[in-house]
Amino acid sequence: MNSLFKALNDETRRQIVELLKEKDMNAGEIAEQFNISKPSISHHLDILKRADLITSEKKGQFVEYSLNTSILEDLISWILTLKK
Repeated sequence: MNSLFKALNDETRRQIVELLKEKDMNAGEIAEQFNISKPSISHHLDILKRADLITSEKKGQFVEYSLNTSILEDLISWILTLKK
């Protein structure tokens, strides 16, 4: 859970999650949406992957990233238990 909160603690990573909510994208497509270096985008993607917020799949010469909605469902369930 700590890695999940660390991943969501950054504005850029939250924006990447928002982008992937709309559709799966490769790193280049994600990088086009930001005014930061591609290595920085790769670092953010790595943190999101380690937190299980996104998954990656090699498709040809590109790696496609997808949002892992099951981890978000787990987070929502946990947050709702705090309300009880």
